[in-house]
Amino acid sequence: MNEVVIVDYGMGNIKSVQRGLEYVGATATLSSNPEVIAKAGRLVLPGVGAFADGMRGMEEAGLVDAVLRFARTGNPLLGICLGMQMLLEQSQEYGNHHGLGLIPGDVIEIPQKNGGHFYRKTPHIGWNALQTATSEDDWQQTCLSGSSVHEFFYFVHSFMAHPGSDTDLLAQCDYNGLPVTAAVKKDNVTGLQFHPEKSGEAGLKILQQFVSQ
Repeated sequence: MNEVVIVDYGMGNIKSVQRGLEYVGATATLSSNPEVIAKAGRLVLPGVGAFADGMRGMEEAGLVDAVLRFARTGNPLLGICLGMQMLLEQSQEYGNHHGLGLIPGDVIEIPQKNGGHFYRKTPHIGWNALQTATSEDDWQQTCLSGSSVHEFFYFVHSFMAHPGSDTDLLAQCDYNGLPVTAAVKKDNVTGLQFHPEKSGEAGLKILQQFVSQ
């Protein structure tokens, strides 16, 4: 089965995600229908922009419960960029905002300074290499199983996920000395901070692995 539903809540890079999934052989459908989303075989939650705007768009479209219902089916769910951040419990982006709560943890601002010295600018934008959080073996049976440590992927974000448990941390990258969460996973729910659909062949391998899960 290679059918994937992409959640359309009025924000994000949904067309490029759709093209990437279709390139690897999936039948990718955009939907804002709660029943279609809840009953999907595979679901992608994309997004770019502010956390509060994303959650507001989800709530106004009546899609929060649909995504939570889908997650309980055990079928694969993939969050990308803002979609990944919304998987967590809450965000500190311009206030405190509740997320979907599918993965324990918070979304926090990438610190620009350390000890009063300027170390990094935000947004973190451009190509960065993946690192394992613990062991490369942890990538087996995930959408990163076809990827290699130190492969480069495209990032653009000013806030980062901070999972409540290290067991939910799948991959990191280094941003001027700061370990930044690049991927999270809990049960059937996976989140990628980077954009696989904008990351060339390396990103397409990840989408292929997701489709074949």
